[in-house]
Amino acid sequence: MKRFLLFVTVVFLFTACNFFSDKKSELGPDEKQRMMDADRAFSKLSVEKGMKHAFLEYIDSNGVLLKPNQFPIVGADAIDFLIQENDSTYSLQWEPKNGAIAKSGELGYTYGLYALKPHDKDTSFYGTYVSIWKKQQDGSWKFVLDSGNEGLGAEQ
Repeated sequence: MKRFLLFVTVVFLFTACNFFSDKKSELGPDEKQRMMDADRAFSKLSVEKGMKHAFLEYIDSNGVLLKPNQFPIVGADAIDFLIQENDSTYSLQWEPKNGAIAKSGELGYTYGLYALKPHDKDTSFYGTYVSIWKKQQDGSWKFVLDSGNEGLGAEQ
């Protein structure tokens, strides 16, 4: 009887380990790709309809904006800040270079390069960015933190 219980326990443990390891592999590349695609769609919307529209579409209700020389702008204050932005004189686009996703599949981050192009000049200004993403209940991704760094210079 003891051997039978030991056998059942061992079989249960191997089955449970396989179930959970298969579950983790489901999250891997596919979910990361969906998050990266959300970042690309976010940039595309910024080019097509403006930075303000895109940020308002993709920010989580508790999202945080980190801006130079300012305290973090959080939640409703971040949304109010975005609503007041005037993005009519420039376009902003970016491309994620890489990212990662938590094993839980609920949080991840992307980082890459952005280009800010004033409409009245033949130059673009470049910088780096990082966004932290949260998976929503409907399976979509919205950012919970966004920050950029100026300083890669301008290209004429």
